[in-house]
Amino acid sequence: MARPGSPLHVLVVDDSAVVRAAMTAILSKQPGITVAVAADPIIAMSKMAARRPDVLVLDLEMPRMDGLTFLERLMATDPIPVVVCSSLAGPSTEAAMRSIELGAVEVVAKPQIGVRGFLEDSAVFLVDAVRAAASSRPRRSSRPSPPVAPAAGPRERRLARTTDKVVAVGASTGGTEALRFLLEALPPDGPALVIVQHMPEVFTKAFAERLDKLCRVEVKEAADGDRVLEGRALIAPGNKHTRVVRSGAHYAVEVSTGPMVSRHRPSVDVLFDSVATAAEANAIGVIMTGMGDDGADGLLKMRRAGALTFAQDEASCVVFGMPKEAIARGAVSEIVPLEHLPAALLRRVRG
Repeated sequence: MARPGSPLHVLVVDDSAVVRAAMTAILSKQPGITVAVAADPIIAMSKMAARRPDVLVLDLEMPRMDGLTFLERLMATDPIPVVVCSSLAGPSTEAAMRSIELGAVEVVAKPQIGVRGFLEDSAVFLVDAVRAAASSRPRRSSRPSPPVAPAAGPRERRLARTTDKVVAVGASTGGTEALRFLLEALPPDGPALVIVQHMPEVFTKAFAERLDKLCRVEVKEAADGDRVLEGRALIAPGNKHTRVVRSGAHYAVEVSTGPMVSRHRPSVDVLFDSVATAAEANAIGVIMTGMGDDGADGLLKMRRAGALTFAQDEASCVVFGMPKEAIARGAVSEIVPLEHLPAALLRRVRG
């Protein structure tokens, strides 16, 4: 974690000169940020020996040593906050997922064409990702990726049933691994969940599919009109807002475009606001690790509507920003460590 008030030193590791130049131009405009560049991990290691960066911005496909190999070695020996900048098409999506498991705290999408224009248009997201990484607590990689559960056998999913309770969850930096922990712990008849995790378009689908193979509950990327059911977790698609609406005797989701809210799309505030209106006291709100304040106002609306609200505690957060803001605004009923969150959630839903 970078020291408060000290200049933030970022090392960009990418074999594309265009990307290096664009990122340098974007990041160096920010007060208190200095930037160095390296064309591959071998050069990066020599630069890191001379000056240890606060944050690495890392490509995954590079000559001499690929980004995943470099990341795995780094996190096993000397963890540094890492933002992965990668194409999210085909095999690269799987590599980006693996980078999160190895310890990267954020993923930024790299397009196939128009790199400079894309990065300039996404300057706010890039800067937020770097600052979030600098505020994070990188953890030494100590365990391999969990095995993928078979489609049958241990999963033995029940038919999803209509729910009278809705659990809305919001997360950002560090949230992918925190959500995996939460969802893996739920039984096949677990509560109905709708989740906003800040991540790029396309990546949300791969993330949902991966979790679906690991968990006993069904996990899918939300589509417009999907039913909110027991034993199902719906993840808001990247670059789309997701709302919960009442539809007769059941709940469903609306997925739509629209302006960013609280600097994000999808926005946790948008989800929480909708749940406060649609479900009122029949809802539970959960705000987890992440940078910024997205979700704080929406969670307060949920609590005022009669919902129970949880915040992940500081010790188990990679970044305590979002829970901290929600707590400060009086939006939180209970503060819970991540390891106790699944049991607390089940207890409250069933109680």
